[in-house]
Amino acid sequence: MGMIHIQYCQSRIGELILGAFDGRLCLLDFRYRKMRERVDKRIKRGLNTYYLEHDDPVLDLTRQQIDEYFIGDRRTFDLPLLMVGSDFQIRVWSVLMQIPYGETASYLGLAKSINAEKAVRAVAAANGANAMSLVIPCHRVIGRDGELIGYGGGLSAKKRLLQLEQAAGQMSLGFE
Repeated sequence: MGMIHIQYCQSRIGELILGAFDGRLCLLDFRYRKMRERVDKRIKRGLNTYYLEHDDPVLDLTRQQIDEYFIGDRRTFDLPLLMVGSDFQIRVWSVLMQIPYGETASYLGLAKSINAEKAVRAVAAANGANAMSLVIPCHRVIGRDGELIGYGGGLSAKKRLLQLEQAAGQMSLGFE
């Protein structure tokens, strides 16, 4: 059985938990989110591992890039990723990573982009199961009418992230 090195990281939007396995980031999430136990269980089971609080070069790089993101010097993350989920979840997360900095998408738009227009709820569930917040930018997904809905870190954190990105340029509605 392997181990996922984890660290806790204080950020402008709350305390995060970071995890690295085999030289890749597999966890960057809110430490106190509602689905914490379910997400952790999926990752541990998927990788046949357990968590060990320990430093790791990938976690150091992740903290550095998070800091750069929050001061406005980074728009995309350049980290080795390990997505742990179903094939459908990984498809949704891959599309989320294509939403440009400063833009938003709707759940319906995401569903259309993977040719699953009737699977809007499944897309929303996959979005909610995302374990790599910021890097896989689920905060950029909004309701079809433009309202802020659902976010693991809470709506105030989602609003702050969108405002941060908006400050760097005009927000536009993409993937619609």
